[in-house]
Amino acid sequence: MLKFARPVHPGEFLREEYLVPLGMSAGALAKELNLPRTRIERIAKEEIGLTPDTALRLARFFNTTPEFWMNFQQAYELETEAKKLAPELEKIAPLEAAA
Repeated sequence: MLKFARPVHPGEFLREEYLVPLGMSAGALAKELNLPRTRIERIAKEEIGLTPDTALRLARFFNTTPEFWMNFQQAYELETEAKKLAPELEKIAPLEAAA
């Protein structure tokens, strides 16, 4: 699982590692991916997460893998949720291993 000092939304990664260096707008990328402009804009603004559909399209366009994008999404969600649930999770006693 990807691990960062803080949870990194896949939209932040997309924006900072791809869109900004390429000088590409979210709208231009959406057009290349044959997606609604608002979907890529909302991902880049970290308002929504990635779907498998979007991951497949990003992988094809940027010559990566869909797993790369989905792992980013999964790591972000797990880390974010773990922080929210920390007090509740602490109350759960792990199952003892069989002797």
